[in-house]
Amino acid sequence: MKVLIPINLLFLSYSIFAQADLTFEEYNPKSTLVVPENPVKKAKYPFIDIHSHQFQMGVQDLSVLIADMDTMNMGIMINLSGGSGERLKAAIKNVRENYPNRFGVFANVDFSGVGRESWGEKAAYQLEEDVKNGALGLKVYKSLGLRNKDVDGNRLAIDDPRLAPVWEKCGALGIPVLIHAADPKSFWDPMNSNNERWLELKTRPGRKRSDTDPAPWQQIIDEQHNMFKNHPKTIFINAHMGWYANDLKKLGELIEEIPNMYVEIAAVIAELGRQPRHARDFFIKYQDRILFGKDSWRPEEFPTYFRVLETADEYFPYHKKYHAFWAMYGLALPDEVLKKVYYKNALKIMPALDQSLFPE
Repeated sequence: MKVLIPINLLFLSYSIFAQADLTFEEYNPKSTLVVPENPVKKAKYPFIDIHSHQFQMGVQDLSVLIADMDTMNMGIMINLSGGSGERLKAAIKNVRENYPNRFGVFANVDFSGVGRESWGEKAAYQLEEDVKNGALGLKVYKSLGLRNKDVDGNRLAIDDPRLAPVWEKCGALGIPVLIHAADPKSFWDPMNSNNERWLELKTRPGRKRSDTDPAPWQQIIDEQHNMFKNHPKTIFINAHMGWYANDLKKLGELIEEIPNMYVEIAAVIAELGRQPRHARDFFIKYQDRILFGKDSWRPEEFPTYFRVLETADEYFPYHKKYHAFWAMYGLALPDEVLKKVYYKNALKIMPALDQSLFPE
């Protein structure tokens, strides 16, 4: 005797089976925990985003950016992708003609050609011209240490002495250098069940590296610190907390060892949000050396930063599972610490910014 199963039951059983057979990439449960929630869509104080990228600032409609900035209480955006020469001039011209006190622009150095005669002097001269044209600092991309090579095809180390004229010029001009070196150490670690970045590396395999691709992580990081120490009169802002947000004890030691090094929090808020008590103590202790930064321009992601820094909320979601599969906790920073992180430390480093936009 044949038993006929209604087609709707077949679909239901298939759906239940499919959902039970989820992959790790798909599994993303909603928490059932019921705790007080205090989402923060607008920062408590106006802030300076020290780490933003606007590659078309010379031609883009800045009013669109301003609308998003005002919504979240961003006082000033620092565009790290100003370029050099005519491109930089175009970006600064657009800013000055439209919103002269709401944006700052950093210059960039072209590291191709290192090894040619007088490269350092020429690069330093161009940087000085860029500063005369309005650049407030220098941004160094992670390509230095990872991809940049000299004229002989050798990997260009961050502390290569041929680059010294650039760092010395920054010190002489009184402008900060914001530098991104390497990437999270997990990108160099074995890609196995012990690697916290396994999902990110699986979905973005181009980020995986090894000790020979192009060098060990610690070597690149040490080159950066060595360069900081070699140029004590130059202010360096270590992007992404130098990839030591997961080891604040070590980062604190480095801050004390290298007095001309500041750090910013772009793209590492997930590390801070999973150690709220330890991170809060760190922020209070080193409140004069930490700046606010975000990196990728996605306005909808900023509230996670505000909530971690400002509230005492527990166990709330992060906005990118592949960065962090864990939940966030708030640091509930004191107001004076918040002010320093949000704007006071940046104003100290870049006094040319409009201070009237911010409270005392």
